[in-house]
Amino acid sequence: MVNEAERNRWNDEITVANWPKRERFTDMVLPRVLAALQPAPGEVVLDIGAGGGKLSLAIGHHVSPGGKVVGADISTGMVKLATERSTEAKAKNVRFLVSDVQVESVPGGPFDAASSQFGVMFFDEPVTAFTNIRKQLKKGGRLAFACWQSPQKNTWFPGPSLAAFASTPQAPAPGKAPTGPFALADARRTRGILEQAGFVHIKRVPKRLALWAPTDAIADRFMFVLMGIPQSKEEEATAAMNRHFDKFERRADGSCKFELNFQLFTARNP
Repeated sequence: MVNEAERNRWNDEITVANWPKRERFTDMVLPRVLAALQPAPGEVVLDIGAGGGKLSLAIGHHVSPGGKVVGADISTGMVKLATERSTEAKAKNVRFLVSDVQVESVPGGPFDAASSQFGVMFFDEPVTAFTNIRKQLKKGGRLAFACWQSPQKNTWFPGPSLAAFASTPQAPAPGKAPTGPFALADARRTRGILEQAGFVHIKRVPKRLALWAPTDAIADRFMFVLMGIPQSKEEEATAAMNRHFDKFERRADGSCKFELNFQLFTARNP
């Protein structure tokens, strides 16, 4: 099955239930993605890996009147959450659907633009995925997405502290690429993927933000699921994760100061 590991990961009940916590960590990035995308009234936009739908809803506001947004995600639970938020916000020009954009054509195209906020790092065939995305854009259509820079620059990530408790990751099958939060961290490689997918006018802008956030906005059992840490090792892993966060400046309310190093890529369909 295409993207089977990610399909299982993002349909996990713990992952979906903890997603609103995670958004407290990434919400500051949203205005930067909007600025890179520059949505305009009347445009039709595809939001890839829409998650809880916050970026899609923000784009929906900018493309009004006359524009529409389709938020696509591989997770049934995420689409349910996003749809509930859309209903609550009375955003009639935004809809969400379950779709693997790596291989599927999303209803509603062709699109004026496509966006993603940390949703495009989970394709196990990235060239295939970005080619599929490009083909759903109009001639001259825009792409704008945010992805993380290297884990070395994102010291908030507790992965290295938890590696000893995680199951040994399997090597990707032939023709497949590693997936995960830092899969597109190498800017040169990511540019090459976009070029192979047929995009032009590719630009990359590194960004850095500092914020205060509670530690469970970054990692709790969600991280254990992400890394494949078995339940028998969760107690030890929790202690290691706490030691990791003890290295950061902490306020009286328990929140810590973190630095986010991400990058914005923009490109066009010829």
